[in-house]
Amino acid sequence: MLICHPPFFQNPSPGLSADIERLDSTVTPPWLGIPTHPLDNSHHQYPLPAGGNFSLNDNFDNQPSTATGTSAKMPFTKTVKSSAYYSRYQTKYRRRREGKTDYYARKRLITQAKNKYNAPKYRLVVRFTNRDIITQIIYSEIAGDKVFCSAYAHELPRYGIKHGLTNWAAAYATGLLLARRTLTKLGLDEHFEGVATPDGAFQLTEDADVEGESRRPFKAYLDVGLKKTTTGARVFGAMKGASDGGLYIPHSESRFPGYDIETKELDADTLRRQLFRYIFGGHVADYMETLADDDEERYKSQFQQYLDDGVEADGLEELYAEAHAMIRENPNLENPEKDTRGKDYWKAESEKYRLKKISREEKRANVQKRIAELRK
Repeated sequence: MLICHPPFFQNPSPGLSADIERLDSTVTPPWLGIPTHPLDNSHHQYPLPAGGNFSLNDNFDNQPSTATGTSAKMPFTKTVKSSAYYSRYQTKYRRRREGKTDYYARKRLITQAKNKYNAPKYRLVVRFTNRDIITQIIYSEIAGDKVFCSAYAHELPRYGIKHGLTNWAAAYATGLLLARRTLTKLGLDEHFEGVATPDGAFQLTEDADVEGESRRPFKAYLDVGLKKTTTGARVFGAMKGASDGGLYIPHSESRFPGYDIETKELDADTLRRQLFRYIFGGHVADYMETLADDDEERYKSQFQQYLDDGVEADGLEELYAEAHAMIRENPNLENPEKDTRGKDYWKAESEKYRLKKISREEKRANVQKRIAELRK
């Protein structure tokens, strides 16, 4: 084994060189961390000159010192990431580093078959925030994703749904709004009606007869992003609304409320009843009734906005049914509270607070005017 001496032994002092010549070649050097005489400090491998002030710890902390007469052990450090690792490291995509995009799923959602040429592959993108639900029909191009149509839960107050804009029933209504708006934009709203009266039954959109020819429905794949696809999740409420609205979204009934995931059995009647409850806010109505009986004070604080608008537990089903009918009648309803003031109004408003440039003579006149006021 080749042993290299530390730098301070390359040009030792005269007294130290004499001691180095007496070294035993079989003794292990101290910087390898293996003590040769752990119990006897007198048998040091590198005895230093007597009476000297020389200390090897001035620059090398793990070497022998005349102050202590002991040898410190150097810990063994393994190189985990070498230069070969860094030279081969590939930086991940930005949205992967930010934890926003699942590229494993995205690759399969946007990859189109080559025999379909440049036909876009549409995705039903559903995202939830604390106060809103975002549903969009998106297709991918090389330059990036493009939004074909969109609908938001904050639009539901136009149709009478003013509270609970992030629950399961609101997700269904938002998906229904997106479907009807998309088909209206394509001119297919009359040919693909979907499920006009939702009863909770599992049903996929089928082909329709358009001008004597069979026309396939508008197809989109559900994109849940990073959301967990648990049974009964709200994201499937938006999917159910879009499916009942006339879009063809491939799915099964195994993730709807009422499906028994343990026995993997499906009771069609139970599923229909559960879906019907969730579509029309039945689960919210049940909670309102339970809370009103158990804790009236908490009921009034938690559902205060419902009570202010006169919305009771037994009136939620009718409220959502009317909203669904209004969505089908006009999915592009304008916001009645929209600000109608044009750009001329806001330009005049900005002029009020904008400082106008004045000439030198006007500045001198203003100074003289202020001086005259101060002299009074």
